[in-house]
Amino acid sequence: QVQLVESGGGLVQAGGSLRLSCAASIRTFSSYGMGWFRQAPGKEREFVASISWSGGRTYYADSVKGRFTISRDNAKNTVYLQMNSLKPEDTAVYYCVAATANYGGLGYVPSGNEYDYWGQGTQVTVSS
Repeated sequence: QVQLVESGGGLVQAGGSLRLSCAASIRTFSSYGMGWFRQAPGKEREFVASISWSGGRTYYADSVKGRFTISRDNAKNTVYLQMNSLKPEDTAVYYCVAATANYGGLGYVPSGNEYDYWGQGTQVTVSS
C-alpha cells in the first residue's frame, strides 16, 4: 500500500519561505515520478511542480517558476518543495503525488488525473 505523508506547512508572512516534505512508503520509490499540486478554497486544483525518477528533470507551473524548487532524495524516499518569496496567492492545501511515469514539460501541464497516489495535504497560509 502506497502512502504519501506531507509535512512542513504552516503560516508565513509574504516574502518568507517554507519547505514541504513528502515521505513516501513506496518500495521502488526511485521508479516513481513525483509532484506537487495545490488547491485554494473555491478554486480548482493546480499543478505546482514535478520531478522525474532520478531527479534529473523538473517542471514548474509558470506561477511558481523561479520561486519554488522541487527535489528528491531517493535514499530517504522523500520529495521536497522549497518555496521562497511566498505570496498570499500561494495560500492553499499542498498535495504530494506519485505516479509510475514522469509528467510535465514540453508545454504539457498535468491535470492531476495522471497520478495514482495522493497525500492528505498540508496547509500553507501566506499572510500579507
